[in-house]
Amino acid sequence: MRLGTPLSASAFKVMLLGSGELGKEVVIELQRLGVEVIAVDRYADAPAQQVAHRAHVIAMTNAKALRALVEAERPNLIVPEIEAIATDELAAIEAEGLATVIPTARAVQLTMNREGIRRLAAEELGLPTSTYAFASSEAELAAAARDVTGFPCFVKPVMSSSGKGQSYVEGPGEIAQAWRYAMEGGRVEQPRVIVEGRIDFDFEITQLTVRSRAADGSIQTSFCAPIGHRQVKGDYVESWQPQPMSAPALALARAIAGKVTEALGGLGIFGVELFVKGDEVWFSEVSPRPHDTGLVTLVTQHQSEFALHARAILGLPVDVSLREPGASAVIYGGMDAKAIAFEGVDEALGVPGADLRLFGKPEAFERRRMGVALARATDVDTARARAREAAGKVRPVRGD
Repeated sequence: MRLGTPLSASAFKVMLLGSGELGKEVVIELQRLGVEVIAVDRYADAPAQQVAHRAHVIAMTNAKALRALVEAERPNLIVPEIEAIATDELAAIEAEGLATVIPTARAVQLTMNREGIRRLAAEELGLPTSTYAFASSEAELAAAARDVTGFPCFVKPVMSSSGKGQSYVEGPGEIAQAWRYAMEGGRVEQPRVIVEGRIDFDFEITQLTVRSRAADGSIQTSFCAPIGHRQVKGDYVESWQPQPMSAPALALARAIAGKVTEALGGLGIFGVELFVKGDEVWFSEVSPRPHDTGLVTLVTQHQSEFALHARAILGLPVDVSLREPGASAVIYGGMDAKAIAFEGVDEALGVPGADLRLFGKPEAFERRRMGVALARATDVDTARARAREAAGKVRPVRGD
């Protein structure tokens, strides 16, 4: 790997598609290594755009606009951060040799669509998953819930993120509302959902899995300590690392994560979501990029998931070792307003072992993630309590 000087003829250029809070941390890590970064999003002043060398605002689902930008910027790497991208165009761009897509264009196509990744995991790789079916109409959804998964079940758009459009359905009377909500929360115009049967699990984990270059040039797979997390309506509200689990369950989790990431290929970090009950493990989803629950690694690991991603995609050595236990807790906007401010930051940072990330999103919503409190401790329970305490002290207020 040869890295040059940003804003010069020798620059190594990375284009980020999607510029949220996770991308912001990746940009910071790339900047530290002298990489020139172009941050793209559908709206101006997104978090990662605030720290990149250049920023562009386009509809990333518009294939012509996406190609025109790639041809104009000529990045070495394209790093998708969100689902709403013209993935077929990315595949064409990669096939023509215009840029390398991280981890691969095929991986992006599969994982941006719940149908693609579920069929790969369950039907091609034979990984254990919940019962499931796909539906393209309310009537098909009702039939699938009745005949395949049973009740209760979960209904999700095949393309969405952060819990958008997801419903927990307890009976036939809730199908119509679940269908409407999925259509509102999906990121594509075509009506398509997955309905999943409920798994009786003890806890959920994110198994961060890194594909990087070994000293001999081969691709090696490394695993971070498992991350436990709690979700509300499909969106994570707190996470912690490490998540205690049995040795057989941990071995199975890593075997599943290794199998699915090998099938996807390429380099970088993958967030593999899994359900765990005793020694049993089921595959849920995989993201071919840093995972929101992995924000905790900013205080727990020697190299955060963002540093790992930056290094891996550049072909550099990685270190997945755990430094100490820690936790994260989400800070919500609490209101619909532009350019909000935050009070209580000093109080939050006064909590022992606490740190903050305020993302700088230009507009807040009631349940929009605007920041995260982080905390480290000698044990996970103490870290979780500290993170929640710190998050509770940050008070979003109107900025005017």
